[in-house]
Formats: sequence, structure tokens, C-alpha cells
Amino acid sequence: MATESPPVEATEVPPVTASETAETKQAHKLNRKWTFWFDNQSRPKQGAAWGSSLRKAYTFETVEEFWSLYDQIFKPSKLTVIAEFHLFKAGIEPKWEDPECANGGKWTAMSSRKANLETMWLETLMALVGEQFDESAEDICGVVASVRRSQDKLSLWTKTATNEAAQMGIGRKWKEIIDAENISYSFHVDSKRERSTKSRYTV
Repeated sequence: MATESPPVEATEVPPVTASETAETKQAHKLNRKWTFWFDNQSRPKQGAAWGSSLRKAYTFETVEEFWSLYDQIFKPSKLTVIAEFHLFKAGIEPKWEDPECANGGKWTAMSSRKANLETMWLETLMALVGEQFDESAEDICGVVASVRRSQDKLSLWTKTATNEAAQMGIGRKWKEIIDAENISYSFHVDSKRERSTKSRYTV
């Protein structure tokens, strides 16, 4: 019987490709490459800049690699408090400063139960790697699972915040995928300027 792995620490995720963790013979290739990132904010160094604890973990491009990585490592239940898992398209960093994210924003769903966060995370991962967002897929950057003391959250990042029609389409689709009661969209530019992020769109 497999034993539960301890919470993931930043030093435990080396920057290598997922090909080292899964067999690639007769693998089912995805439409694009994706990268998992890990961020442990629970032990920040004094004076450290935002995002300095963010670490690229694994890049994968097959269905088999995805399931191997998810099963072994990338479940929110393995995270410590004030830590995050990210899944972004390869080549995009989960930072506001990344050119693909700079003019974007994020849809956010809150969760008061770890089991619910885990379910929403997995459903979103499968929707992304399985290209379930159809024509809206190109506007999506990635997703972030954040474990917090009071309330966890899941955030779906997109590229063009001002394109309300595109964002509403993505929001409605994501809400259906994760079976959420309501989700809200905020602009990254607002998050940079204000401590409390205001919602621009809701579904």
C-alpha cells in the first residue's frame, strides 16, 4: 500500500523535465507543453522580492507524464499553508511581469474545504491539458492553487483582461467545469495598485 507523501518543500522539486518520471514509449502527446511551478511563501527570506520563492518544477507534454506528476506530487493536499502549485503553458511564468500575463487578469474561486479545492484543481488541470476551453484556450495562461489558513482559492489566469466577452466566456465555462456557485474576475493591474482586489466581472 502506498504511503502519503509529506508536504512538498521548495528544495524537494528539482528543475528537471517530467520525462525522467514517466515512460514515454507509446505516450499520448498533448497539443502543447505545460509546466508545473511551486511556490512556498511560508518561509520568506528577509527583504526577498515578491515571486523570489517561485520555482519551476516540471515540464511535460504527454498524458502519461501528467498523471505521473499529479499522482506523485502536484496535489493541494500535499501543500503546506501559504504555498501554491501552478500549472502554466510552457514558456509563460506565473508572474504579473511576464509579457503574456501583463495585460491579463484572473478568475478566482474560493474554497473552505481542502477536498473541494483538490477536486476543483484536478478538474481544471484536466480541462486545460485536454483543451476543453475550445477557442478560448489561447487566452488562458494557467491556473494557481493557493492553500491558506482561513480559505483556499483557485485562480485561472488569462491574457486579455479588457476583452470582456472573452473573459465572460471563459468564466462561464470554468464555473461549469468546477461546479462553483460564483466566481469573480480581477485585473492584474488593479492587484498591483491596491491591497484589496476589486472584481471587474462575475458569473
